Amino acid sequence: MAIAQRRLQIMNPNFLSLAVALSLLLVISSAKVFFEERFDDGWESRWVKSDWKKDENMAGEWNYTSGKWNGDSNDKGIQTSEDYRFYAISAEFPELSNKEKTLVFQFSVKHEQKLDCGGGYMKLLSGDVDQKKFGGDTPYSIMFGPDICGYTTKKVHAILTHNEVNHLIKKEVPCETDQLSHVYTFILRPDATYSILIDNEEKQTGSLYSDWDILPPKQIKDPEAKKPEDWDDKEFIADPEDKKPAGYDDIPKEIPDVDAKKPEDWDDEEDGEWTAPTIPNPEYKGPWKAKKIKNPNFKGKWTAPMIDNPDFKDDPDIYVFPKLKYVGIELWQVKSGTLFDNVLISDDPDYAKKLAEETWGKQKDAEKAAFDEAEKKREEEETKDEPVDSDAEDEKDGSAEGDASDDDDAAVDPAASVDEDAHDEL
Repeated sequence: MAIAQRRLQIMNPNFLSLAVALSLLLVISSAKVFFEERFDDGWESRWVKSDWKKDENMAGEWNYTSGKWNGDSNDKGIQTSEDYRFYAISAEFPELSNKEKTLVFQFSVKHEQKLDCGGGYMKLLSGDVDQKKFGGDTPYSIMFGPDICGYTTKKVHAILTHNEVNHLIKKEVPCETDQLSHVYTFILRPDATYSILIDNEEKQTGSLYSDWDILPPKQIKDPEAKKPEDWDDKEFIADPEDKKPAGYDDIPKEIPDVDAKKPEDWDDEEDGEWTAPTIPNPEYKGPWKAKKIKNPNFKGKWTAPMIDNPDFKDDPDIYVFPKLKYVGIELWQVKSGTLFDNVLISDDPDYAKKLAEETWGKQKDAEKAAFDEAEKKREEEETKDEPVDSDAEDEKDGSAEGDASDDDDAAVDPAASVDEDAHDEL
């Protein structure tokens, strides 16, 4: 009986929802959340809009919105609203160090404008920052997120600052380029390994030692090493058994064209003796070369052996950012419409994953449906605005063509008039 009741509980949707909620609460209780922003009411009191570029009239304004298409109209974020503008905004949180703990940096971003050139990344900053002056020259500790510009730049930035030098990740991590929301997650661990996730799926992982040039390499090629004199690195050699065929050098490069005919008006006395023009000889194969065979003495391509790098000095705190204190957005956009939401700084990847599932995961299907509907309406409007096909109109009124008067013949063709206007515009 108890087993039957248990099975009924498991099948009960309300019980399942309760189980999920309890699971999330368990994760929350064990996770340390340093900063979380879902842009609820009062968000403006937590964020400071910078005055950067205001004196040049190039500072863009932020809109508080859920966007043109969304999965929940009550779930809002901040969106760039003006084209060809710089944007800078930041929020402060209690200073933290990620020493001996995992650092998770996550947010969602949506490019409603079909972004052709602009950023969708965020920054973590350390120390004391004048938030009203926060801008492109403000030093940062971590810069992470998508960047798109033209056909060449469509990648996820992961830039780490070490000893005041910005280091770009050496691996390519493609970003999403559609007009829907996506969640970007950067995880940095105490063992100096990292992971980059998009929509809760790992896209790249590795080590700070190998995937950034933060420190000199642990090993280098021995600069003193020399290739041995007897080292044979030729993979193929001429076949010593191959002999040049007799008479090979007697084959001419060109031969007379046997199909050529002397022109009828050719005068040998005035034009000289006629000779047929020459054409390439199909039998001519060029200078003779012995065929190539595998070199039995081939040892492979020689490379210098690796040795320990005398300039390498390990830094066990290579992953540490000891005074993280601000999160900010600083970017330039040619075309506005990028929307940021659900910003998280934590020490727990599981909590970050749960948060993404509870926000983006629950809304993505409805958002996609809303986007598809918006696209359908846009296409219908574009079709409605297209000029009427004059040929179709002529067919429709074909029965009246025979009765057209001389005045009708003299009337101006509307299509021709439109073409003339378009030409004048050009």
